[in-house]
Amino acid sequence: MLINGEMIVKTGESRDLMEKYPDEQRLNAEGRVVMPGFVDSHTHLVFAGDRAAEFEMRLKGSSYMEIMAAGGGIMSTVNATRAARREDLLNQTRKRAQEIFSLGTTTAEAKTGYGLELESELNQLSILLELNAAGPLEIHPTFLGAHAVPSEYKNHPDEYVSILCEQMLPKVKEYWVERNEGLELPFVDVFCEKGAFDLEQSRRILESAHDLGFPLKVHADEFENLGGAALAAELGAVSADHLVKTSTSDIRNLADSDTVAVSLPCTPFGLAENEYTPARKIVAAGGVLALASDLNPGTAWCGNMQFVIALACRIMKLTPAEAISASTINAAAAIRLADRIGSIEVGKQADLLILDTADFRHLAYRFGGNLVDTVIKRGRVFPSAFPC
Repeated sequence: MLINGEMIVKTGESRDLMEKYPDEQRLNAEGRVVMPGFVDSHTHLVFAGDRAAEFEMRLKGSSYMEIMAAGGGIMSTVNATRAARREDLLNQTRKRAQEIFSLGTTTAEAKTGYGLELESELNQLSILLELNAAGPLEIHPTFLGAHAVPSEYKNHPDEYVSILCEQMLPKVKEYWVERNEGLELPFVDVFCEKGAFDLEQSRRILESAHDLGFPLKVHADEFENLGGAALAAELGAVSADHLVKTSTSDIRNLADSDTVAVSLPCTPFGLAENEYTPARKIVAAGGVLALASDLNPGTAWCGNMQFVIALACRIMKLTPAEAISASTINAAAAIRLADRIGSIEVGKQADLLILDTADFRHLAYRFGGNLVDTVIKRGRVFPSAFPC
């Protein structure tokens, strides 16, 4: 392929291109796999602290929902993130961004959601914007003020829903427009789940966001089927994510819509659960299936899309080719960027990986290491060490 600046401008036989453009700088992949960069369409990249103690509690038999009901879970990370100095939060997030870039993720969606009050949420959003501007990882933010009901509203969650709809969402839009004139608004997501936001509350939040012009995403069916996937399809959400408990009828609803089904296999793995997204049923129904990491401190502190692919092939019975497509072009669709990234085509951004193997199936066959030798982002070449 021929790259000019940030873009792929020609593809074809190597011999033909080299004869036609003999003076261009060359990068020889030496017979190894060249593929699109990974697109991680669901991460919680910005947070402080850890939840190692809760991991140990789960090993002793406590469930995720029991820990959450006792004041742990998401609220534990909310408290740590609220208390963190901005510089510390920025540095921790930058380190995670560098790590996933070295593992082949060239574009990532990243959520707020560990503040649950306006100032902290905007601080997280500003960190994501700063890191995106600095690069090389391309970051597309999501506002997830509806990640959980904060402890101060535990006994009156509808009041917090009203604050989200009437105060926080308009302020987020105002903040974004002032700083990003001409750019599309960030996604708005909601955790539609028992112990978080019920279906009626989720609908209210999503409809309020839609009325303000925000594109939508939905956490759905992770622990119980409340109807979040069907709601996502009905409201034209860009994606519905998790989808472990999704019913056959809701799979059909997703397949009949433009909503991308995003599976996060590291999450049930991290929770030592036996159920995963019914990926084969989604594919058979004609749905668009994407894979993502769900990088977060509570259930899946793993941003390695290579491991996601290996896990999806073993547990959800995807073929290596299906899993790679789900981690590139389908994942790009899950953040409305399939026209720009996710495949090697003329007119698309030059976001590429050179693997240390000649067989793409090794991404699924091998696990626990890093097969990425070289990352190319917007035409710029990085070795797989952390970029400087």
